[in-house]
Amino acid sequence: MVHLYLSLGSNMGDRRTNLEAALALLDEAFGTGYKRLSGIIETPSWGFDAPDFLNCAVLYALPRKRESAEAQALEILDTVKGVERALGREENVEYDAEGERIYHSRPIDIDILFFGTHIIDHPRLQVPHPLMAQRDFVMVPLREIANKRVRASFPDIFKMK
Repeated sequence: MVHLYLSLGSNMGDRRTNLEAALALLDEAFGTGYKRLSGIIETPSWGFDAPDFLNCAVLYALPRKRESAEAQALEILDTVKGVERALGREENVEYDAEGERIYHSRPIDIDILFFGTHIIDHPRLQVPHPLMAQRDFVMVPLREIANKRVRASFPDIFKMK
């Protein structure tokens, strides 16, 4: 088994229902229910001016496939993006003149935080998520559910500010 940690957020429409719908679709796509779910917290939008988000973190224990960890993680990324699209997210990646990403409101945002203790550096996916330690809306729920193995494998991410 491999532990998959995801961060979920929503700041459009019925935010709680969006999170619940995303979890149901993820359960269906992965063929299993989640193992742990953090509490839901409300946080201001990060990096742009918009309505507040509801955020949580979730842990899935998934069978380890024979393919490489990177290939399996990219397959999971495709699944996550499919769930986002099913819930109305339109991927609109934009950058400002300085090359900084411009963020937008969204009915659901799902980020892969950890895939076991694997480090993945692919043009489509970086795991552990490179910005999570800077984001309390990720770290507060993640600390609630993270197991000892992932904490020990990535101590710099889990150090308190």
